[in-house]
Formats: sequence, structure tokens, C-alpha cells
Amino acid sequence: MVCLAVKAGGPATFPEWKALFAELMPGLEVQDWYAPSFDPARVDYAFVWQPEAGRLAQMGKLKAILSVAAGVDHILADPLLPKGIPIVRMGGDETETQMADYVRWAVFSLLREAPRWHVAQARASWARKDMPPTRLSTNSCVGIMGLGHLGTHVAQTLLAAGFKVCGWAGHDKQQEGIVCYAGPDGLLPFLQHSDIVVCLLPETPETKGMVTYSLLSHIRKPAGFINVGRGAVVVQADLVRALQDGTLHGAVLDVFETEPLPADSPLWAMPGVLLTPHVASEASRPARARYVVATLAALERGEEVDRLYDPAQGY
Repeated sequence: MVCLAVKAGGPATFPEWKALFAELMPGLEVQDWYAPSFDPARVDYAFVWQPEAGRLAQMGKLKAILSVAAGVDHILADPLLPKGIPIVRMGGDETETQMADYVRWAVFSLLREAPRWHVAQARASWARKDMPPTRLSTNSCVGIMGLGHLGTHVAQTLLAAGFKVCGWAGHDKQQEGIVCYAGPDGLLPFLQHSDIVVCLLPETPETKGMVTYSLLSHIRKPAGFINVGRGAVVVQADLVRALQDGTLHGAVLDVFETEPLPADSPLWAMPGVLLTPHVASEASRPARARYVVATLAALERGEEVDRLYDPAQGY
């Protein structure tokens, strides 16, 4: 019997997870990570969010680790993480659709000055005369930093919505209808070609702190920036500076270096900024359970699976 350990959302959520897995994969043994009776020696697979340091190393039969989220940095943070165990990132249609919907909303919000409308509404101010000229989707280029599964889906969705789209990745990528740039030499022309940049980069040693004031200053004016990747990719002091001095005209931010965002952060009060609490793409529990079951079945058959973490690339 295959055994799955679940640490996803806290002890109160375990009965729902157990019921979902019982329906989708009868015969799967599901263990509650928090239960006193938890037996690490029985675990074949772990479905986790922020596992405590050393806990995964106690599971001598462990075949793979499945992330509750699209990122795996919360797993890699474990200094005692067992070596050589495959790590699978969360995926599925719902994850991709939610991210594409969020980014499309964020792009249109910046294009149509929604952050400033929001401020005007809070002040009960009829702000028609204070707004810059309206920009059109067909005249605007959205640049996607990170062309993995999510970035590619987002790019194609924006292309279908009428935007010009370009993309940047650490190595060469080709996407139909999208102007693709790669590597250090491609970063500057990518930025100069973009009116709004969407950051979908994972956190790796190469990307941490990559988005600096200098980088933001090269986006075409009036420049917009959207971060739905990882907070640590952006130097937050540089982002604040760029917004304060007008280098950036506006931003939509869903991820931050420190979460929750501290109450004293200047980002809360900036008129050109919309903030959301790390909710851009959070698939439902049934959708995630379906993805986990499909992944377990493929792994048990000895098949390759999508979204396998590659240590060489850092994501």
C-alpha cells in the first residue's frame, strides 16, 4: 500500500484532504503529519508546505516530495533535506488559469490607472481630470520574466487578449507569437521593449535580488511592474525608490520579501500601487488533490512527471 504524508494547511484541514484522496485514489494510505500516531517509516510520498527541518529526513522509504505550491523554496530551506529525492512543484489547469487571470487583471489595472482610481474612491474624489491619457492593449507590450509553465501560459493569454508580448528567460526559449530574449545579453533589450514587466521568476541563487533600481529604470515609460514570482527576487528598497521618484509609474505586487508585508512598509500608502496578500494563484484543494493523485500514479508507474524540480536550474 502506498502511503502519503500530508502537511497542507494545518491540522484542521486534514479530514478534507483525507476525504479527497479517499475518493480519488482508494487504497492510498494518508497520514496526518501532525498526528501523535504519525509513523515516518511508512511514508512513501510527502505532500507538504514548509516542512520542519529534519522531518523529511526521518522518512527512510521516501520516494518523492510534492509541494503544496508552485514554488519549492519552502522545502529547500530544510538544511537536512535528504539528497536525491525528487521534488515536484504544484501544477494543473487551475493553477495556470488563476495565474493568467490575475496577471491579466493586474496588467489592465495598470493600463487603465486602477490604483489611482482606487485612491480617488477612498477620498470620494471625482478624479477624471487628474488621469493621464488612456493607453490601449494593442499599443502596449507586456514583458514576461520567466518562461516556465506558468510564464508561458500567462504570455499566451495576454497575446490572446490583444497585447504585444515579449519574454525573457535565463536560456533560449521559443514561443509562437512572442519575442523571446535570453541570458544577460538579452535582458536590456527585453526591458527596453516592455511597457509593463511581469516577474514570474523563481527564487534561485541567480535570481535573488535580481530586480534592482537599475533594472526597473530600463522599462519603457510610463513603466509598470507586476510581481507574482517570489519576493526575494526584488530588492524592495529599490522598488520603493523607483515608485517614489517616478521611475515606475505603477505596480501590482502579490509577493514580498517579508510576508505578511510589515504595517510600516511605505508600499501600503503609495498611490500607484495595488497590493494583494500572496493570492495570485492558489488552486482549490480538490484541484490540488487531483494533481497529486495523477502525479503519484505516474511515479508509481515509473513515468516522468511534469514540474520536476531541477537542481541545476534552481527551479
